[in-house]
Amino acid sequence: MTLEHCAEALRDHDPDRFGICLLAAPEARAKLLTLYALNLELARAPLAANEPMLAEMRLQWWIDELRALGTGRATTHELLAPLAEAWGERAPALAAVAEGRRRDADHEPHADADAVIAYVGATAVPLTLFAAEALDMPFDAAGPVSAQAEGVGLANWLAALPALQSVGLGLALPDPAVLATIAKAAQDALASAAARRHSVPRRIAPVLKPRTGIVDFLSRVAKGGGIDAINTSNYSEFRRRLGFGLFALNGRWWVKPRR
Repeated sequence: MTLEHCAEALRDHDPDRFGICLLAAPEARAKLLTLYALNLELARAPLAANEPMLAEMRLQWWIDELRALGTGRATTHELLAPLAEAWGERAPALAAVAEGRRRDADHEPHADADAVIAYVGATAVPLTLFAAEALDMPFDAAGPVSAQAEGVGLANWLAALPALQSVGLGLALPDPAVLATIAKAAQDALASAAARRHSVPRRIAPVLKPRTGIVDFLSRVAKGGGIDAINTSNYSEFRRRLGFGLFALNGRWWVKPRR
């Protein structure tokens, strides 16, 4: 898989992150394209098998192969080869992104809001930290970057809930109160990130971009709108593209949640 193939996969299956790559500094694109293409594969791996044991084996293969990149062993794998070239000695550390997906292999719904928050902390947060690292994130920006990643990650998880429910990876009981708790946690994280935004250089902004309409979306769910609020929150492709266009102009990644 060349960088062009990584870009094509993201354009087709993860257009928001494809847009992020286009907005980022050109010298960081190889890292971002391979990182996000890896994330796409890791999200698919546990779903490629019906049996939890087989799903775990598929995910473990990725973990082992990523760690092996640190042994000096050459790889010809279509994704791992360009990833190793882009990330160099940091490539084995990306196994942490795969580790966070272990829970998906169980094919079981989350028990409560705390479980969802922990899951996002193990998946979306490290992914965003690596993406920010590709853009030379300073040490003191790690806190607000992590908070933004948690807030955006929780919002994205909520938006994907109908699809997650259909494959058994949603909530055991998608009660409006549980969804409201998750939405409020996202609002808190986003507010924390916004309060510390001055320590985040503008070059990091692309990987922190929130989903279109995140403020209104979280407000509706936090007020108890439940699954209905999620089902009616899809935005048009035009509005999504408009959001990217505005972001390219102002670089404003932080938001102020509406309580």
